[in-house]
Amino acid sequence: MPDSGYPWPIETTRLDNGLRVVVSEDRTAPAVAVNLWYDVGSRHEPAGQTGFAHLFEHLMFEGSVNVAKTEHMKLIQGSGGSLNATTNPDRTNYFETVPAEHLELALWLEADRMGGLVPALTQETLDNQRDVVKNERRQRYENVPYGDAWLRLLPLLYPPGHPYHHATIGSMADLNAADLATFQAFHSTWYAPNNAVLTVVGDTTAAEVFALADKYFGALPPRDDIPAAPDGRTVPATGRPAAEMVTADVPAPRVYLAHRTHPFGTPGYDVTTVLATVLGSGRGSRLYQRLADGERIAQPDLVGAYGVDLAHGPAPLIATATARPGVTGERLREGLTDVVDELATVPVTAAELDRAKALLSTMWWRQMSTVDGRADTLGRYATQFGDPAKAAERLPAWLAVTAEQIAEQAAELLGPADRATLSYLPEETS
Repeated sequence: MPDSGYPWPIETTRLDNGLRVVVSEDRTAPAVAVNLWYDVGSRHEPAGQTGFAHLFEHLMFEGSVNVAKTEHMKLIQGSGGSLNATTNPDRTNYFETVPAEHLELALWLEADRMGGLVPALTQETLDNQRDVVKNERRQRYENVPYGDAWLRLLPLLYPPGHPYHHATIGSMADLNAADLATFQAFHSTWYAPNNAVLTVVGDTTAAEVFALADKYFGALPPRDDIPAAPDGRTVPATGRPAAEMVTADVPAPRVYLAHRTHPFGTPGYDVTTVLATVLGSGRGSRLYQRLADGERIAQPDLVGAYGVDLAHGPAPLIATATARPGVTGERLREGLTDVVDELATVPVTAAELDRAKALLSTMWWRQMSTVDGRADTLGRYATQFGDPAKAAERLPAWLAVTAEQIAEQAAELLGPADRATLSYLPEETS
């Protein structure tokens, strides 16, 4: 594969109502991926409405004007397709992959819930899905070891009022307090054609998709007064670290070190991506080599580092390790801190850099090898950067990162000032 990042054709249009449509034809297999990015996530939620974007991820499967409750899922799966949705701080994403002959069905379904969810939304459906979200919070965050780490890290990294301060799961108090009209207003505000990107990749043509998009989405009215998202690009430096120690029902001590870096899609975050790979991806990474294989203080399958790809503020870089039996939380924290600190003083070798870039290249082409992976990527770049073709810039940008840039960023951003440290200790060691 070439290193251009996206060697397939891309064609775009914008409907009169503002819906952006992106098509990438690929006749390799008789399948199409339909992907809809809405420019609404937890960063858009005003005070008192946290968790709304995530709740709508559930509500959008619960029926619309012409589609009965759960019928969307039944129709796609009954046609041999698959579907899902995700929410993060930056966006909400709905997607399905279907045999090419069912493209029109998928587009009709997405259009019906874009324009027809509010009239079909009932108090019963709302109450039911609120209960589903509460159960999800218990299962994913509250009743599993270390499950609330993300909920705790965000407030350590971002001050109150910052759009990344709260997690997408939101506040159960906010979800419980809002009435049906408030939820209907939230949907009417954000789920509009001029706040969305429709991407189709696979066995079709741009002409066919543009015509079907106009047929099913074209009559949906735009929203003229979509609010601007809060500006989270700057976070005032405090000059002092933030830390939290949690004693809980966990099997072993675990430590997270988190730092704010640069927004996803910027040259600075390209450096962060390569840095994180050198630091914590796989058995050849510095964290594994030092803490799991060398000093043997961390469990081999529970040590690593990664960036969280957020585009509208300084995105986090997180390094984490879980202790082997008999290793204290303090010893683990010291070891993890030492490895992170040494990125600024111990130069990344040519072998480390080559390995990181090979891993990133493999990851990129694995994402690009499927129609659904490509549809999601193009939708992201159209939504966040205004041009799906900018996806082609990402891999070359990673491959251009130097060891000197990694050392400079580590010295600038990964020091103890403004570091967030979250430590878990088992209850019996307290």
